[in-house]
Formats: sequence, C-alpha cells, structure tokens
Amino acid sequence: MPKTPDYFKGKTIVITGAASGIGRATALIFAREGANVVCADINESGVKETIEKINDLGNQALALTIDVTDRAAVNEMVELAIDGFGRVHFLFNSAGAAIKRAKFLEIDDDLLQRTFDLNFKGTFYAMQAVLPHMLENGGGTIVNIASMAAKRGGPGSSVHYAAAKGAVNSLTLGVAREFAKQNIRCLSISPGPIKTPFAAAAASSPELLKRFLDDVPMGRFGEPEEIGELVLFMCSDACPFMTADTVYVNGGGGWR
Repeated sequence: MPKTPDYFKGKTIVITGAASGIGRATALIFAREGANVVCADINESGVKETIEKINDLGNQALALTIDVTDRAAVNEMVELAIDGFGRVHFLFNSAGAAIKRAKFLEIDDDLLQRTFDLNFKGTFYAMQAVLPHMLENGGGTIVNIASMAAKRGGPGSSVHYAAAKGAVNSLTLGVAREFAKQNIRCLSISPGPIKTPFAAAAASSPELLKRFLDDVPMGRFGEPEEIGELVLFMCSDACPFMTADTVYVNGGGGWR
C-alpha cells in the first residue's frame, strides 16, 4: 500500500491485456484506489466488461481495443490516454501468452515471430510510446509481466515463450538503468502459475495441471489479484528506491 493516503487518486495508469486475468484484476485494484484506468486489449468484449466493472466502482476508465503487436495502435493508445486524462503516471504491460505449446524442434518461424511480437515487441512498443511523455512530466513507473519460464527455460513445451519473457526482463533492466536519473522506475514481475484464462488454456491435460501444482509447495495456483496488489505496491510511494528488479511470485515453486 502507498504511504500517502489517496496517493493514486486522480493519477492515470495504462494497462494492456486488461480484458481478463491479471490485467483485469489490476485494473479493478487501481480503480478501487481512485486511479483513472485506461484498459487496452485486443478482446473488445472483454475490455468493455472490465470497464463496466470499473464504472460500478464509480471510477473513470477508458476502454481501447488495441493490438499491442501494432506499433501505430500502441502509439495511439498512449495518445488517447493523454487526451482523456492529461497525463499517464503508470504503465502496466500485462498482455502476453505462449501462443501454443511446442517442443523445441517443433518451434517454427511463425510461432517464434508471433510469440516475440506479442510478449516482447508489445511491451517494447508501449514503453517507447509512453517514455517521452513520462520524461516530459518528470517521471513515472513501468511494470512488465515476465514469467518464471524465463528462469526455467521452458524445456519441452515453451522455450519460445521463456526466451521472449527473458527478453522482457532484459528490457526492464536496461530501461530502468538508462532512465533512473530521470525519475523513471521500471520493474517486472515473474509469476508462477496463476489462475487466468492463459493458465487454463495451458493446462490442456490433467497430467500437465498436476505437474504444475506438484511444483508449487503451497499446492495451489496464484490468484490474479495477488499480482495486481503487487503492481499497486510497485507503483506506489512505498518503494521509491526499487527499480530494475524482477519479483518472483510463485508460491515457492518454479525452480526445478
């Protein structure tokens, strides 16, 4: 939680992947704290549903149907956020997926390209779009979603995804260090298995689901809200010296 009461009230966050899962949970948490929330996702019906939930809380929100793999669309996303609320204080890059599971020798050019487009380029584009605005306004905070897969390598099913998320961690580190003196903080979160539509799609068999759970000492998947509350903390005034790090949230698992 922030040190300052009402710290987020009137401030603006842009969230990609806001139609479901971690993105939606984070949007609702920031709305709870009084923030203006720009919800972006390629899933038009899902992002509108998120907005409806925010409106029920009595907060201001903007729904944008955006493909984060399209640089022009991402640039427009940031422009619309600024037009709507005047300033963007926080960016949360939540959009991402493994596209499909594949053994290493089955990863073709198309799968590799689409995986990096969504997970790496989407994050890269959003950061490049918002950073000039943050620099002009004296600072801001960016939080990216990486994955425990980057630590494990994704053998047998998702080396392509692990590599893309590893690139997100490197991107986070580089940007954090390059802009630290300009009051820009940049962090990433590396979740273990979280109860999201992405996780549900990944658990395509009872055997795979059991393998995931057996690797988590807590014996359960994480909840999207448990990641969203961490994003809130990272963006708050409670951790101004925290930057360039990735935080592992995994119930104690994901290391083997």
